[in-house]
This record gives sequence, C-alpha cells and structure tokens, in this order.
Amino acid sequence: MRLATGKALAACLVVSCAAAVAACGGHGSGTGAAGASLGGGKVVDVYSSLPMHGPSASEAAALRDGIKLALAQAGGRSGLFTVKYTALDDSSGAAGWDARQTATDARIAAADPRTVLYIGEFDDAASEVSMPVLNAAGIPQVSPANTYAGLTVSQSGSGSRQPPYAPTGTRTYLRIVPNDAVQAAADLEAMQQARCARAALVDDDEPYGTGLASLVEAQKRSYDVDLTSYTSLGDGATRAGLVARGAQSRRPECILFAGVASSAAVQMTKDIHLVLPTARIFAPAGMCTSAWTNPRDGGVPAAIDPLIECTAVPLSLDAYPGGRAFAAAYRARYRVSNPSPYAILGYEAMSLGLSTIASLGARGDSKSALLSALFSTTDRHSVLGTYGFDRDGDTTLRSYGLYRVGRSGDPVFVRTITPPRA
Repeated sequence: MRLATGKALAACLVVSCAAAVAACGGHGSGTGAAGASLGGGKVVDVYSSLPMHGPSASEAAALRDGIKLALAQAGGRSGLFTVKYTALDDSSGAAGWDARQTATDARIAAADPRTVLYIGEFDDAASEVSMPVLNAAGIPQVSPANTYAGLTVSQSGSGSRQPPYAPTGTRTYLRIVPNDAVQAAADLEAMQQARCARAALVDDDEPYGTGLASLVEAQKRSYDVDLTSYTSLGDGATRAGLVARGAQSRRPECILFAGVASSAAVQMTKDIHLVLPTARIFAPAGMCTSAWTNPRDGGVPAAIDPLIECTAVPLSLDAYPGGRAFAAAYRARYRVSNPSPYAILGYEAMSLGLSTIASLGARGDSKSALLSALFSTTDRHSVLGTYGFDRDGDTTLRSYGLYRVGRSGDPVFVRTITPPRA
C-alpha cells in the first residue's frame, strides 16, 4: 500500500544511504564472510523491515509472526544453512514508518556480509528509500505488501527499461502481491459487477491516489463502466463539498475514491453522501481500513457503511489454497483465534526465501545466485496459490480481496476479485 510521503527527504536519504553502504558497521550479531560458521554450522542472515508502531502496527506484527512461523516449521534451517532472522522496525512512534529509520534498516542489512534476503517494506514509499541501498549491495528484496506500480515499472511514459530505484541497473526487488495496475482493474471489475453503468472518479491529490486514479483511467475502456468525471481534491477545490457537487452534476450511480484513509477522506465521503445519498462508494486498499469505515476510529457515520465496498491486498485466509492449514498452524503457535490475513503474506515471503536457498545447495549463501533463482521462479506451489515472477519482479498472481463493512464497522472480506484484464 502506498502512503503519502515527503519525497524530497526520501530522495535525499536514498542518495546518502546508497553512498554510505560500504562504510556502515555491523549490527551486533556477528560479522565475517558470507556463509561464515556460527557454532560449527554455516549461517545466512535474513532481515525484515516492518512498521511495528503506528497505524499499520497490527498488520506488521502479523507479517512478522508469519515469517517466524515459516522459519520455525523449517527448524531454523534451509538446505545446508542455519538461517538467522532479525526483525527490524522501520517506524518512529505513532506516526508509523519513518524514512530515516527505513534507511537505517537497509544499511544494517547491507553492512552484514551474511545477508542473503531482506523482507520489506510494508509501505510503498518506504521501499523507495530502501531499494537503492539494498540494490547497491546486491541484496534480494521481497516485499509482502507493496502495490505501487512505479516500484517495478517506469510510470513516466518514457518507455525506459531501466529498473526504478536500482542504481546498479540490475533488479533486486520482487513482490508477492499484485501491483496497483491489477488493483485498478479489480476496482473497475467490482463496479462492473455492481452494475455501475455511470461512475465518478475522485482522487485525494496524494501520490497513491493520483497514481491509482491514472491506472483506472488507463483501463476504463476494458470494463463496462462509464467514468463520467475525474476530479482531484487538488484541482482548485477549497472544500471537499465542491468536488462532491461537481460529481453530482453528472448523476453517477457510483463513486470511486482513490486515496488513503484520512480525515480529509472521511469528510470527502460525508460530502459525497450528502449530495448523492444513494450512490455506492468504492475505494482501494489505502482506504480499506477501520480508520475510514468505523466511526469509533474516526471513520464515516455508520449510515454510510452499507454503500461502501473496497479492495485490499489480502484475501480471507479461507480463500487461499493453503489458507486453512496455515491458519491452524498459526493458531497453534500464537494462540490467536482469528489470524490477520497479512500473516500468510509474511509466511510466504519467508517460505519463498527458504525454499530458494535450499534449492541452491552449497551456493545458498550467494546473494547473486539467490537473486537469479528468485527471478527464475515459475509455477511455485504456495499457500497463496501457484505463481512466478515476471522480468520486472512482479508476481503473476492477479487477485484482490473485495470487502464490505461488517457489523463491527470494520471491513470484512466478501469475495475474491480477479480482473480478467489488467
């Protein structure tokens, strides 16, 4: 999921951190050559970087615990190697992920000669910070949650094949969840299934919202939905109500709001509902959270909830091929009655790394060998389903979860959306 970010700060950190990789020290867990012995056996290090504080802390904790479960089931080993896992926190207090802390996490992993895999980030903008640092060090990076298409493909329209955020020119980043091009198609498919013949598109003038809205615009002709208008909150609107009244003049049956959960998004939703009281409201993963849907968390009034549908990265655990078995193992280990679906994404990220390391035999401690093997992955049978990676590092999986608001006020999984075209 992509959150708003201070682009100037992130760019500054990217340059300074990439330059500092070679000068960084260790992290206190031991140094030495890659695959060095620890207690008589060869050891490789795996790091994760997730926001353990702030608005995404619960999802991050589930991801981390899924990672730990995969390693525990493997007995802490992969092939010929003992795997040492270190969970890093890229957040800074209640605000959530922090660019400086993300840069520190990436430098720690880059400075460790035994590092073979980095799992992260959770926030898309955080990956913009860590990717160049890890790329300069040749470390494979697998994200369990990023969707911003610009992390893997150029969105400038230049047609350049230069990988984004990769100063070496060689790709080192992959993700196991579909990107926002697929999510935009899923949003259009959801509106088509809801028989929204006429819809208005609104974005919140933040990078995530404007990027997703542009992907919706680019794919609208592939779906039987007439987008009657496209408005941004930054298009001279001093109040969300002005945008809402502009949408009203086109008489849409549905509204697609591309943005992130915020007080402005809540106000926007209220104003739209005021002038279009019967219009159904659709939204992407950035808004598919209780912060938008639940009045107890500052979300919209409960009266609006029946009109809301939103897409999100994870499906229900029961909707994944290996979901039920995973849920049983997770409950047994952590004594959690209702595991977060994010946990299975962390589990698969680590499982992918472990199986790939093991497949390399004595070369399992080679970052370059692991990277090549990851990009060569095809028809991997996993708890998420069968998938591989394309040349950009994007997964071949193509499904998003469709959610509605439950009685608690929180989003509840309804069904899987797999758009036929993306």
